[in-house]
Parts: sequence; structure tokens; C-alpha cells
Amino acid sequence: MPPADLGVTILAALDEGRQIAPITSGDAAFGLDAAYRVGDAVIAARVARGETPVGWKLGFTNRTIWDEYDVHAPIWGPIYDRTVIHAQSGAAPARLDAAAFIEPRIEPEIVFRIARPPAAGMDARQLLGCIDAVGHGFEIVQSIYPGWRFLAPDTVAAFAMHGALACGPLAPVDDPEAWLDALSCFEIALLRNGETVDRGVAANVLGGPIEALRHFTAGLAERPLARGIEPGDLIATGTVTRAFPVANGETWETRIDGLPLPGMRLAFAPAS
Repeated sequence: MPPADLGVTILAALDEGRQIAPITSGDAAFGLDAAYRVGDAVIAARVARGETPVGWKLGFTNRTIWDEYDVHAPIWGPIYDRTVIHAQSGAAPARLDAAAFIEPRIEPEIVFRIARPPAAGMDARQLLGCIDAVGHGFEIVQSIYPGWRFLAPDTVAAFAMHGALACGPLAPVDDPEAWLDALSCFEIALLRNGETVDRGVAANVLGGPIEALRHFTAGLAERPLARGIEPGDLIATGTVTRAFPVANGETWETRIDGLPLPGMRLAFAPAS
């Protein structure tokens, strides 16, 4: 099936909140090159109907979950103005309706804001020089494939499993050396209704979020898409802990040790 037709099928599944069989189950030759072409078609279709890409989400950068999903390399896809929530820190949590997503799961992530596009081959200091702010957020991922069963090309074609990004306040990169150290050794605790369900460390994300950005920059240079990394983009660098199913009635929060960023709270409740 041509990329544009597959893109229509995938986007229709997203819009209708229904699941489809993985593409690879009917086409064993469907690989990453074809998947990114489908991804480009999906981007074009979403832009054509009024959605604006505002950055990127990186998926499967956490090597500790590769065996769980049988995906053993990172992937990426765009995020949009309609899928990003800019949340504030404080007592009141951000809110989302879990029913708006398909088999939703939650992922605590570090988010970069890009000041100038990074290039393949940059070292960590050069990459940090392309970032003007760092934040923390919750990525809500979803699966149009039943039971979260798929291969890597399926995830790429399906908008990298992105559902929403609730991004907290962004802190300026005013001391690059301090940020370099902190981004390599922080820890995040993830809590559901006040109980800790997991902990993760910076190294889980390909050695640290800057390393995840390096991998993404090189991968995008190898397989260019219609849209690249642009100034002002937010880049969600991948989950630091395992991803967990969510349901309405739950409140999730994080506690961060080692970064000058506040934790976040996100409550799931039906849309009013």
C-alpha cells in the first residue's frame, strides 16, 4: 500500500479511537525506511487539516524497556500544538481524560527547547549549546495496535505512539557545565495516587537525555523527513522509568532528585 494510503488508514484509526492490526503482520517487508515515509504522509495530512508541529517525541530511548516491547532501537515522531499542554507547577495538577486515548500509558520525561537546530556529529557541549531551556513533562503514549504488540516500523508509522505531552515550566540553561553534569546523573520517582510505582535514572535514556538527542539528530540526518528540528521545538527525550497504564480517577506525580526542576502532577478525569 502506498505511504499516503497507509497514512490515511493510521490517521483514521487515531481519529476514531480504534485499533488495527500492525502493518508488519500483513507485510513482513515493511521496514523503517518505509515507516518513516508513512510518518511523513501522516505529518502532511495532519498539517493539511490545521495541526502545527511544535517539536518531537523520542520513543524507546529507555533500554530497560526494550525487551518488554520487543523494540530494540529508538524511534521518533512529531508532536503538535493540539497535543501539547503547558502545565504549571504547584498544588493543582494538570488534567487529561484517559478515555481520549487508546490504551494510554504514562512516561516521565525530560524536555528540551531548541534554540538552534543541532547537527549530526556534535558533542555533548555543542548539543547543549543548541538548547535554551530544559523542562520535565509527562508523555502520554497510546497504541492503535491491540495489546501494545508491534514491531519498530509499526510504531514509527503510528506517530511514534504519541498521544499528548504535558510539559511543566522550562528552566533556562544559564550554567551549561552544571546542566551537563545534572543531566547525566538525576533520578525520577514516579507515583500513582501517592504510592511510588517506579524509579528511573538519567542513564536509562541511552546514557542521558543529551545522548538521546545526539542519537535522534544522527538518525534524522540518516533518514530525513519533510520537517527537521526547528528553533522553538520541544523535544521529549524518552521515558526515564517504565511506562504504566493509566485510567480516570488516578493522579500521577513525579519527584526529581538532581535537577533544578519541579516535579509534576497529572490527574486523569472524564472531560467535563
